[in-house]
Amino acid sequence: MQTRTLVISLLLFCLVVFAGAFVIYDRSQGTNEPAVVEKTPLVRDYSPVIGPEDAPVTIVEFFDPSCEGCRAMHPYVKQIQAAYPDNVRLVLRYVLFHKGSEEAVRILETAREQGVYEPVLDAVMEAQPKWHDDPKVAAAWDAAASAGLDVEAARAGMNSPEIDGIIQQDAADVKAVGISGTPTFYVNGDILSRLGPQELYDLVTSKVESLE
Repeated sequence: MQTRTLVISLLLFCLVVFAGAFVIYDRSQGTNEPAVVEKTPLVRDYSPVIGPEDAPVTIVEFFDPSCEGCRAMHPYVKQIQAAYPDNVRLVLRYVLFHKGSEEAVRILETAREQGVYEPVLDAVMEAQPKWHDDPKVAAAWDAAASAGLDVEAARAGMNSPEIDGIIQQDAADVKAVGISGTPTFYVNGDILSRLGPQELYDLVTSKVESLE
């Protein structure tokens, strides 16, 4: 009788351990999108924002300024924002997958500090074919200067702790969210599953129309 009781007790104990292990395993997977977003926000307080701060529809773009696909999508994103000027904002997150990407980001962040982020972004992206294989991104500096960047001040401040922190946190978020290619878009938290101008427009439009 004692042996039977002992066996039953051991079986119950094993079931409890197994159930606990299953719960821990299930929670650790993080396979659904909301769980990832909860742990690593798609939007940080410091993230560059283009468009109305209180816009109800947010496009988050994980973008590498040296990525040719990002350059190709850039004018289409601007067109979508122009189509919905009051309802859509763009939030940019930096991804550093290419040569020269980090210095290009530092150019953009110094431009933001100087209040010329948008024109410098447009100029740097337009000039990208001239600099994206150049680690010193000389043509990016030239384009930024033509768009109003004070290059001397930018070079003096481009390695500030604040910009270092932005780059480091974005890199951590890129890894946590699982970004493997650029550009990657989210619209109000929903990922754009198939990259293309029309696909992005349709997803944004669906979010805008859902507000009505």
